[in-house]
Amino acid sequence: MPRGGRYARIPFVAIIPVVATLVLALVLASVAESPRKDETPAAWKESSRLMVEEQIAARGVKDRRVLETMRETPRHLFVPEALRPFAYEDRPLPIGSRQTISQPYIVAAMTELLEPEPDDVILEIGTGSGYQAAVLSRLVKTVISVEILPELARSAREALRAAGAENVEVLTGDGYRGVPERAPFAGIIVTAAPPEVPPPLVEQLAVGAKLVIPVGEGFQELLVLERTETGLSRRSVLPVRFVPMTGEAQNR
Repeated sequence: MPRGGRYARIPFVAIIPVVATLVLALVLASVAESPRKDETPAAWKESSRLMVEEQIAARGVKDRRVLETMRETPRHLFVPEALRPFAYEDRPLPIGSRQTISQPYIVAAMTELLEPEPDDVILEIGTGSGYQAAVLSRLVKTVISVEILPELARSAREALRAAGAENVEVLTGDGYRGVPERAPFAGIIVTAAPPEVPPPLVEQLAVGAKLVIPVGEGFQELLVLERTETGLSRRSVLPVRFVPMTGEAQNR
């Protein structure tokens, strides 16, 4: 069972929108200057193996199902084609609309904290590239993912289709209030930071389910909330920096 101390030693900084354009320019410059990488299926598989070994397992992620899923999920399908040579490297990458795909480690760590099971129906708030949903799709029965930006919802659906993630349903809309008509959920994962934990998401947790969410303005922390028979437990795992949750979260 994951414990906060294991992750607290590993600082993670997710890129914020105001610098996304600069990062894109720097990465594209690196692409132009670097020799073209081998993009055969065997090369992608080897890059994925090294990613898990050097970036994820080495940092404390231990769940075997999570590690295997991170090896098998084709991350390169979820980044712009020009950036695919960098898909398995230890960095976030721009995906358009001033958004990014998180670095592999944080995707794996959040997935492990969620403790997904094969029969679970999981809610994700913030589809983004679709990569987190693709990872979860290999571990659970169904993923319902909500994306506020229509253009990202469209591109995520295409990438998920290409990756064979047929058990992911991408909805376009504001995820602050979750999807109450499909609740309760066996777990909820959020990939953008609201100032406070949205009460509607807590209400949509089944008993025994966890909510993994970055929270805060300025200083942010990754929280794990678990609904119990008697109430709600809450623990902080590590400091983070995610893009802010937009929509209703910014108006409260």
